[in-house]
Amino acid sequence: MRIASRYLRLLDPYMVGPDVMHVQERLITLGFYEGESDGIYDEEVYEAVRAFQTDYGLNPDGIVGPDTWNAIGLDPTVQFPTPPEGYTIEIDLDRKILTLKQYTETINTYPVAVGKPSTPTPAGEWQIIQKTRNPGGPFGTRWMRINVPWGGYGIHGTDAPESIGTAASHGCVRMFNEDVNELYDIVPLGTPVKITGEVFSGRILDIGVEPGPDVFEVKVILTELGYYEGEIDGIYDEATAEAVRNFQRDFNIVADGIVGVDTYNELQLARDQYLEDREP
Repeated sequence: MRIASRYLRLLDPYMVGPDVMHVQERLITLGFYEGESDGIYDEEVYEAVRAFQTDYGLNPDGIVGPDTWNAIGLDPTVQFPTPPEGYTIEIDLDRKILTLKQYTETINTYPVAVGKPSTPTPAGEWQIIQKTRNPGGPFGTRWMRINVPWGGYGIHGTDAPESIGTAASHGCVRMFNEDVNELYDIVPLGTPVKITGEVFSGRILDIGVEPGPDVFEVKVILTELGYYEGEIDGIYDEATAEAVRNFQRDFNIVADGIVGVDTYNELQLARDQYLEDREP
């Protein structure tokens, strides 16, 4: 089950970043946007997203979540052969360490921040497909996008260096700015990125499911949103199911008390909106 990176949406002040720029560029290519690719999610981008969603049979809410990311897709012309320099990046989600290798030799290791359990960094084998200098704000001094199709994921700097070494992001990999500057100057486009480790996969949650951290995270979000007042643990009981049903009714989801992909995504979006969370 795929959990979204940060949801791009119309906020005041506007959301900004290289992930917004990618959406703008794809909308231009697909004929839905005629504005500038400036990385600012303004009213014009919002309306272009809604028009795209309408044409592609998606909910026209102007919010770029996993379904819209998947539909917008990656530019098919942005495909890179494996660079001859032999560099590879390996990210260990459990140890929160990024390792740069050249062939089999370890060049350097760097501490990183990775995704929270509710918004995990996607494990798998990816590739760097975009590099941007000085994106600013929460993206820090450098941005390197990886080709995950269902979100705006990348390796980037940060304006919150205290988060390094923790699970704190919406799925991106954060580095100290001085470290990401060094890495950025070394690795070319097309560099392979292998991400390994234990990842929250979003089980289908219903009464009787084995206790786990995914239940804990759902209870945390339901508590933040005011739907749950019980003990926050990993047990999916009737009180949890009733809180889920109440949430589902308010958000026009079938109120069956079962947490599936639609409920996961609505919970995360509702939390981000409630907390005005725009961090990558």
